[in-house]
Amino acid sequence: MKESRVNRFKEIVKVFTHYGFGYVVNAKKKGGEPSPVALRKAFEELGATFIKLGQILSTRPDILPKEYIKELEKLQDCNIYTDNIETVKKVFYEDFGKNIEDYFLYFSPKPLASASIAQVHKGILKDGTKVVVKIQHSDIKEKMNLDLAIIKRIVKLVKHKFNNSLINPMEAINEIEESTKKELNFLVEYSNMVKFREFNEGVVCITSPQPLKLICSERVLTMEEIDGFKISEINKLYENGYDREDIAKKLSLSFCKQIFDDGFFHGDPHPGNLLISNRKIVYIDFGIVGQLDKSLKKAMNKAITYVALEDVDGIVSFILTVGVKTGEVDESTLRDDCKFLLTKYTSISLSGIKISEFLNEIFDISSRNNIQLPKEFVSLIRSVIILEGVLTNLDPDLEIMDVIISFIKNKDKLDLLDKLTLDDIGLKLYKFTLDGFKIPSKINELADSISKGRVKVKIEVKEIKNLIFQLNKMVNRLSFALVVGCMVIASSLVLKLNTGPLYDGLSLMGVIGYAVSAIFGFWLLISIIKSGFL
Repeated sequence: MKESRVNRFKEIVKVFTHYGFGYVVNAKKKGGEPSPVALRKAFEELGATFIKLGQILSTRPDILPKEYIKELEKLQDCNIYTDNIETVKKVFYEDFGKNIEDYFLYFSPKPLASASIAQVHKGILKDGTKVVVKIQHSDIKEKMNLDLAIIKRIVKLVKHKFNNSLINPMEAINEIEESTKKELNFLVEYSNMVKFREFNEGVVCITSPQPLKLICSERVLTMEEIDGFKISEINKLYENGYDREDIAKKLSLSFCKQIFDDGFFHGDPHPGNLLISNRKIVYIDFGIVGQLDKSLKKAMNKAITYVALEDVDGIVSFILTVGVKTGEVDESTLRDDCKFLLTKYTSISLSGIKISEFLNEIFDISSRNNIQLPKEFVSLIRSVIILEGVLTNLDPDLEIMDVIISFIKNKDKLDLLDKLTLDDIGLKLYKFTLDGFKIPSKINELADSISKGRVKVKIEVKEIKNLIFQLNKMVNRLSFALVVGCMVIASSLVLKLNTGPLYDGLSLMGVIGYAVSAIFGFWLLISIIKSGFL
């Protein structure tokens, strides 16, 4: 085991060095500026673990720049090796203690598809039920655990390179490791499928495959076969009499329900995971899902209302409530950023707002202000971005924000959003009413804070540097004038007492004092005249 670890470490070092990332594994080696393409190729060459790592990183804009995200997204469709049928049968027997033939009348020897963790086969059960079987690659768990241990070691070696980063690399690797563990356990995906079906049991136009519990384990997932086609196959939609705009609206409403009602949404809704079958939209592949707890789901519902009301303070409150401070936060700057964001979108109708762009800007504002949004929010951004791509292909004129507002109206969450053309009056009145209810509680809070000595007064003076400069000039002039006046008085006393060396009966010290005082006096007068404040 130790020998294999050493050999694998050498292999990883060799590949990274070849693609220009030598500084990652060798702290003494100077690295250049390797491209995102080089990173993707390195991941592809290193195999399953790194392909999965790249797939996960492609969903994390809080960790990598956009250009790397875009390139690593190509790994989502990356197919690597496939196990032969004998290896597949061995994995099946190890998990169930029975042969495949004991369960299936037919089991396809060649897989339909193969990905980094598993491959998919078609099958027919003894009772004639057509199914799809997802089976993990042999020894993939051990290989990935070995690679993740090596990655951790590499990160520890170069952790000093991340001293000024907002991201703790070890925390990121641990998070990725936890995510990978869940994907390696197909019982988690089984549970996700069951949960999704329960949430959408009463939704006529939405469904997902029925998983078969008796033939599901950590490495094997069996589900009913769906006879359908990809949602992106526009020609087939026309051939089968489907309305593209209707499908787009139903899909977006379905996602609204997942986010705002269920708090449980599909984490990877790309066209390959969305099928059309029997007049229904079918979600498949629940290896990646997003979950919002009650507080975050409630905050998301409020956030949409704040956007509709153009409520800057509400957006600020949302960010501070759901986010975690990673440094000093200037709420004044945060508010200015949020105000600028809402002002930017004020000129656009609600239906014209791209929700993915808006969420991304919320994310950027948070990062700039030392606030880290929860990973669930990051997952949501990625899902919405993917979904908007699907919707654009179906109906370019449909915007998710338009559907969200409609969804909120139908839930009676905001009664005054009945007609968007007359929203301005209704929204402002609604906001005024809400703020009015807050006044008594705010007064009580203020009174309580004053009585307990917790009130702090912050005075902000704009252009204070200029004011201080002018004040310094004024004090300096007064001081200078006082010195000149004292010199005149002192010179007069010296002349009256006629002390010191004399010339023609006059004290030289007194005369010189008068002369210097005159020069300083004229200098002060000229300075005042030039300033324009005489």
